[in-house]
Amino acid sequence: MNSRRCTISLAVAAACAALAAPASAQTINLKLHHFLPPKAPAHTKMLAPWAYDVEKASGGKVKIELFPAMSLGGKPPELINQVRDGVVDIVWTVNGYTAGLFPRSEVFELPFVHTNNATATNLAMREMFNNGAISEEFNSVKVMFLHVHAGQGIQMAEKEVHKPDDLKGLKMRIPTRTGAWIIEALGAAPAAMPVPALPQALAKKVVDGALIPWEIIPPLKLQDVTKVQVEGPNRERFGTTTFQVSMNKNTWAKLPPDVQKAFNRNNGEARVRAVGKVWTDSEIGGIAVAVKAGNKHIKLTNAELKLFKDQLEPVVQRWIDEVKGKGIDGGALVDQARALIAKYSK
Repeated sequence: MNSRRCTISLAVAAACAALAAPASAQTINLKLHHFLPPKAPAHTKMLAPWAYDVEKASGGKVKIELFPAMSLGGKPPELINQVRDGVVDIVWTVNGYTAGLFPRSEVFELPFVHTNNATATNLAMREMFNNGAISEEFNSVKVMFLHVHAGQGIQMAEKEVHKPDDLKGLKMRIPTRTGAWIIEALGAAPAAMPVPALPQALAKKVVDGALIPWEIIPPLKLQDVTKVQVEGPNRERFGTTTFQVSMNKNTWAKLPPDVQKAFNRNNGEARVRAVGKVWTDSEIGGIAVAVKAGNKHIKLTNAELKLFKDQLEPVVQRWIDEVKGKGIDGGALVDQARALIAKYSK
């Protein structure tokens, strides 16, 4: 009798083990939500390869499904709350879509802090996150990596721009509040809107132009609603936009240690270097599409660019004065950001 009970117990235990094995080996499915179309370089060349590399490093234990163009609902400025609240697991979003939430990282958006080297600025952001200079404002999420795009070019529906006065009285789309300050300093009126709304705004003449890089030209077909693209010599730009790829903190805490390691191995220096190259290389294809469509690509002279630099320098001081009220030493952040970008540009 005891032998029979023992046999039954062993059979039950074996059955339970058989049932438990598939559960423990189940793939961890994560949702990554973002705001750009699936054909945008950010999706095809940055987010999709990153997801693939993490999946491979995890040995197939994790699967990251990408949901572009706000396909899970909501508007782009809601992405940060979606990931903080656990509505989605991971987001890629613009820090400045929620004004005031990420004041320290705004230092990289200021005019001529970032100039033309996305990789150098990415590495500077990474170092300032790791040394604690800007990390405090990201405490509500688990940051995978931070980055910038290649920088704000001036894209115009009609008018050529060679000097600050050429923008006076016009209405320009801006991505963030620092972009608004840049436009105000140039005598134009800022119009805030997420990037997917830009083509219609240009077509309906709601705005005369926009601060935005070239890479977005093909996916949004901006060559059809603009005639002029403007940048400085050596691809110098008028500021940039900061982004984050971040995970819900509870989602991160529940991941097995080996899966966390798979993420960490793919979120380091090599990743932000690769991301910088993606954005830089995508600029070449973007401006080529515009030029092929008959658009005029204006490269300012050094003397013309200096006029912009002189007129925009007060924006930096405006930011320093504004964040001082939040207990932030903006001057120190500007100095550190510029020094690190210079270091990594070498």
